[in-house]
Formats: sequence, C-alpha cells, structure tokens
Amino acid sequence: MNFCPNCGADRIEKIIPPDDNRLRLVCQNCQTVHYRNPKIVAGVLPIYGDKVLLCKRAIEPCKGLWNVPSGYLENKESAEEGAAREVWEEALGKVEITGIHAVYSIARISQVYVHFLGNLIDGKFGIGEESLECKLFSEEEIPWSEMAFTSSTFTLRRYFADRKAGVTQTHLGNYPEEK
Repeated sequence: MNFCPNCGADRIEKIIPPDDNRLRLVCQNCQTVHYRNPKIVAGVLPIYGDKVLLCKRAIEPCKGLWNVPSGYLENKESAEEGAAREVWEEALGKVEITGIHAVYSIARISQVYVHFLGNLIDGKFGIGEESLECKLFSEEEIPWSEMAFTSSTFTLRRYFADRKAGVTQTHLGNYPEEK
C-alpha cells in the first residue's frame, strides 16, 4: 500500500500501534490503521439423493480440476448468502443450506473456508460461467486425483465418512494437516 485510502497521504508505515501486538500498516498523516485480515471463502456441498454436485473449474487457479462450489465473500454478504451465490454462479443451481459442515484454514495464504451442506433444489443445475462442467457424483465416482483444492477434498472426505457413520457434525481442518 503506497497511499492511504482514508486521506490519500503517502505516509504509510509498518509499525506496532499503541495497544496492539503486531505490525500494521498505519498512515502517519491521519493515524488510520489499515488491517489486512484473512479472506473468507464460502461454499456449499450440494447434495441430491446419494450424490454430490461438483464443478470443473473454467478459471485459474486449477483450471480443469474439480471443486466444491466456493468463492470469496463479497462485502455486506453473509457466509450463507455468499455460499449459495457461488453455487448459482458456478452451477446455476439453487440450494437449501442445512448446516455448516467444515471450517478449513490455510494460514500461510490467509484464507478461511466455510463449507456448508445444502440440498440441491429439485436436482436442477447447469454450467455457470466459471465452470467447464458440473456433475453429480456418488462417492465411488469422485475424481479424487483431479480435485482442485485441499479444502474440497477435506469437505468431501468428512461428508462421506459422516454419512457412513449416520452423523452430522462440523469439522475443523488446516492445511497442511496437523499431525
């Protein structure tokens, strides 16, 4: 950051502000502290019968690989709204969110994923502009070696394990996985 978005001054410095404990970008003109916080990625694992809906990415990163429909939250959008929006944008599908399934952190790139479970309404979907293909998969059909993101793999593995055990629970995960 070269200029303060608050006052326009070019006096931004990395300092530890009073009553804080870490380096922050602070405008030396207006004293505004510019926090840089993790990005929230929200998504839904759409479920229809015994299958889940995945999307093959049409955009980088990981173009051509499969993922749980997910994306960055927009300002003034709840996690649930953003997750449902992503299903629409990627798969032209509507979901009824049934609960939170996973919170998955990738600290080294400052991302936190919030994945919900949701019923794919009437089993209807298409191919959104961010996808090359969208498809319902049974557990046996999941293209595990073609998954785009560890967050999607984490969500899918926990979902199928929960389904076999007959439970619904929220999972916490990190990349790399803690041992």
